Amino acid sequence: MADSLEALVARLLALATVDESGARRLPPERVLCDELGMSRGALREQFSVLERLGFLHRTQGRGTYLDTPSYDFVRSFFAISRSLGYITDQHVADSRVLVEEAVAESAARRATPDQIADLREALERMAAGEEAGDDSLIHQADVDFHRRLLDIVDNPVLQFLREGLSRALDDDMRARRDFVERGHSSLDFDRSHENIVEAIEARDPEAARLGMRRHFGITATDATAPGFAGHP
Repeated sequence: MADSLEALVARLLALATVDESGARRLPPERVLCDELGMSRGALREQFSVLERLGFLHRTQGRGTYLDTPSYDFVRSFFAISRSLGYITDQHVADSRVLVEEAVAESAARRATPDQIADLREALERMAAGEEAGDDSLIHQADVDFHRRLLDIVDNPVLQFLREGLSRALDDDMRARRDFVERGHSSLDFDRSHENIVEAIEARDPEAARLGMRRHFGITATDATAPGFAGHP
């Protein structure tokens, strides 16, 4: 019986050599087939799966490498799940609130002065966009602000989820901002970002968490807002 993909990767790791760049290079296919007791066709079939998942790449003339996964597969997984209705906009909105609260709390414990400065730079661009009436600039600064918060936490699992849900999260952010702008509360909405940064700079995790809750709570006044399904 063929090994599971997970077991195969464990065996491949044991056979890989690490080159000068730190990459894990696999032996030639002939050697792998002998060591693993697999036919070349079976090995190539498993390699194709690993390649689609982003865990393996093959370069002509250089060899085959086990790789840090790309986000392409998980983006496709979430996009298709969303198209099929398995993941809804409400699931995305609720998950975002839960994750961002925890991220803000953790950032207050971890953020360096440079990282706090990066958050403030995003706020400055947000304010410049508001002044210029440039929705694209505002949105990009907003996206950067939340991405930089996640970078402070530096957790690959959260990054994986963020990248996988990137399109859905982008839609959720646009829907929230469109809603507060219709309610003429965009300045309060952007001020809530500043409150989060102030709490992080003060090394106050609880205030950062509550600041993020208030940030989402500003948009909770209309149960019919698109992309909210009755929740902030």
